[in-house]
Amino acid sequence: MAKAVKKEQNAINQLLLDDTDMHILKILQHNAKATVKEIADKVHLSTTPVHERIKRMEQAAVIKQYATLVDNTKVKKGLMVICYVSLRQHDKNAGSKFIKKIHELNEVIECYNISGEFDFMLKVVAENMDAYYDFHVNKLSQSENIGHVQSAFVMGIIKQTHMFIY
Repeated sequence: MAKAVKKEQNAINQLLLDDTDMHILKILQHNAKATVKEIADKVHLSTTPVHERIKRMEQAAVIKQYATLVDNTKVKKGLMVICYVSLRQHDKNAGSKFIKKIHELNEVIECYNISGEFDFMLKVVAENMDAYYDFHVNKLSQSENIGHVQSAFVMGIIKQTHMFIY
């Protein structure tokens, strides 16, 4: 029984996407509110197979979630900062503690583990410079095991997209 469940899970994890699946993903990336009927019309299928394909991709975590993209300047988060962080210690426990702390900081909207001079790159939004200073001094820098933080202030956004299926 357990082998059957594991085999099914492996099959889901190894989901092969065809051109129609990729077209559906492209449509959903452009407009996550598109109805199954609208998608079906664009991919030239009936609604049932389109619905089944979407459900299959959701179950396999190809589609991780649906989100609303918000203009940060219109919700009093007009300052965007790219923060590079290096840790003093690099063992598994220290990294796990840092990652847990990052999940608690609402100002951090993205975090990447990177190679090079720094260990992590954070995308941070704040209302203004005073709010960022408070975040930097009283939250981020107070985190355990912080070695060095370098902040780069975003002067303008040239390209910002979440679409990578063309």
